Amino acid sequence: MTTDNHSTLFSPLTIAAPDGPGLTLRNRTILSPMCQYAVTKHDGVATDWHLQHYGAMAAGGFGMLTIESTGVNPVGRISPNDLGMYSDEQVDAHRRLVSFAHAQGAAVAVQLNHAGGRASGNPWLADSHGGSAPIEDGGWQTVGMTDQSIAKGYRPTTKLDKAGLAEIVQDFADAARQADEAGYDAIQIHAAHGYLLHQSLSPLTNTRTDEYGGSEENRFRLTREVVDAVRAAWPATKPLGIRISATDWVEGGLDIDVTARLMRDLVRHHGINWVDVSSGGLVNTPLQPSGPGFHAILGAQMKRALADTDATVSVVGGISSPEQAETMLRTKQVDAVSIGRAAMRNPHWPAIAAARLGVPRENIPAAPQYWRAEW
Repeated sequence: MTTDNHSTLFSPLTIAAPDGPGLTLRNRTILSPMCQYAVTKHDGVATDWHLQHYGAMAAGGFGMLTIESTGVNPVGRISPNDLGMYSDEQVDAHRRLVSFAHAQGAAVAVQLNHAGGRASGNPWLADSHGGSAPIEDGGWQTVGMTDQSIAKGYRPTTKLDKAGLAEIVQDFADAARQADEAGYDAIQIHAAHGYLLHQSLSPLTNTRTDEYGGSEENRFRLTREVVDAVRAAWPATKPLGIRISATDWVEGGLDIDVTARLMRDLVRHHGINWVDVSSGGLVNTPLQPSGPGFHAILGAQMKRALADTDATVSVVGGISSPEQAETMLRTKQVDAVSIGRAAMRNPHWPAIAAARLGVPRENIPAAPQYWRAEW
């Protein structure tokens, strides 16, 4: 517990934007995007499950919610049961989520994604056997950087030509416009965890020989094009973020030095304002660590790499202790923490954490209807 009734974790945070004052969060807790696989009609439309799930997190005190991976086109969804952002019906459902979260005092970001060769997967639930969803169960032929299978159990992809890549860049831009229509405060582009942009960045999976493969500069090309297209479509008054796998944990793959170079370029020249640091997702390896806050060192390295910019750096990965999160922020390792599994265990994690850190009761970020909880 802090001794001065002041918590860095529960101090406001402003994420910069190219124009205007940026986005101010009530505190530095960010709900990590976590797929719910709760779309019931394979139409990409949010359901009542999403409303209660994200509504509970907003009422529980998070500074910002990051809505789960949302496909920019139908074949870009991680599974048939994932959200989309490519139809009016989807936008209306997103607007409902955003409106409720705003009423609880939380800002809301949406994670835009194309899953590439990891699309059309079986939902990652307790009874899932992984791999590609059968066509008869709503699956589809996937597209990617090459024509190889991205992982065991996944069908081979159809290699995207330059026209196909350009269409996906446009899909990201169109989804950004629709996210603005839905009222979102920020966008997080998904370039991690083995999905299309990560597939394009890593030499482990990008074996192309055209201008989108080979050299580091070529492997950065697709991500830069997506960022530029989204930034052009997204209001300059709103922040633009990206989630990155900082390392593949495999020799010959991405490492923190490479991803830091890319992030410096995207922040300084392409309009990225927020970097969320994760790792892995391409290959299973015993080299990948785990445990409480196991990405903290990567977040700190990214923070140092961006020290001369106004970018916000957050980190995800096994953060469940309020004291640990407070220490990470007080020691300036990162600017914010993304909370995932701990939030699923208890959507009121921020309110409970604030109480444990000595935040005065009147400042604990909980819905007024819950004041009798005696935080």
